[in-house]
Amino acid sequence: MFPDVRLRRLRRGKIRNLVRETTLSVDDLVQPIFVNETIDSAVEIPSMPGIYNIPLSEVVDEAKEIAELGIPAVIIFGVPAFKDAEGSSSYGEIDVVQEAVRRIKAELGDELVVITDVCMCEYTSHGHCGIVDFETKEVLNDPTLEVIGKIAVSHAKAGADMVAPSCMMDGMVEAIRHALDMNGFENIPIMSYAAKYHSCFYGPFREAAESGYSFGDRSTYQMDPANGNEAIREVTLDVAEGADIIIVKPALPYLDIVYRVKTDYGMPTAAYNVSGEYSMIKAAAANGWLDEKKAIYESLISIKRAGADIIITYFAKDAARMLK
Repeated sequence: MFPDVRLRRLRRGKIRNLVRETTLSVDDLVQPIFVNETIDSAVEIPSMPGIYNIPLSEVVDEAKEIAELGIPAVIIFGVPAFKDAEGSSSYGEIDVVQEAVRRIKAELGDELVVITDVCMCEYTSHGHCGIVDFETKEVLNDPTLEVIGKIAVSHAKAGADMVAPSCMMDGMVEAIRHALDMNGFENIPIMSYAAKYHSCFYGPFREAAESGYSFGDRSTYQMDPANGNEAIREVTLDVAEGADIIIVKPALPYLDIVYRVKTDYGMPTAAYNVSGEYSMIKAAAANGWLDEKKAIYESLISIKRAGADIIITYFAKDAARMLK
């Protein structure tokens, strides 16, 4: 007890660095990329200052910049020229994500880990993450699984190093694992969006990926923000089905879930620092209300402290420059 114990003794100068419990490294970061086949030059996303929709012609340059900063991985989201009710532009050999992966891997090889988002929302005319029964306006779970498996295989054939299913369909990990294994891709890992909440913090992403829905919402397949135990059930199922890495999304409002997942499972755990979290800091910094660099660091270190091994974040390039 005080005065014998003085915790402030360890907070001075370089001593503070010696006793630091959590560290943030560029090796922790994954940079999302939006690849849009409807544009000829990069277009800044209004609600996400500093983040761009990138045409296929510029995707290699973007990947090179990311790799040169020391960031080990990207996750690719595609914006197709054609959309229909079945999301048929999501799994073709020369569709937008497949072509982006092929170009990046041809140029950079193993220098950059290429992860692909496996979902249908960017590719469907209705904006939902699966096949829809338009009479009942229900997103159909089991018919969607077949399409999700085809998407994952098409990404692996194009050269993706890892696939990340985000549709929150029951059984999605098992369906993808089976599809990959049956097509000779048993060594491709699955990073599952296991605990993905029905969150308002995705708003800017939907603008960027042009994935807004035309009716209803996604609350029948994404999780209720009030539920914590349900997240553990979701993770348990995905682990049993073969997930290699677990994602919690969003990150900052769900640090308790990140902590529980890492503590309970002790397996590689990722947290997605989503678009709304990015935009809030950018907006506050632009108004002079926050120190942007300090806010970025504090946000990311809190995610790491909660237990995340991997942080998917739109701040990855900014953070990499800061850490250097």
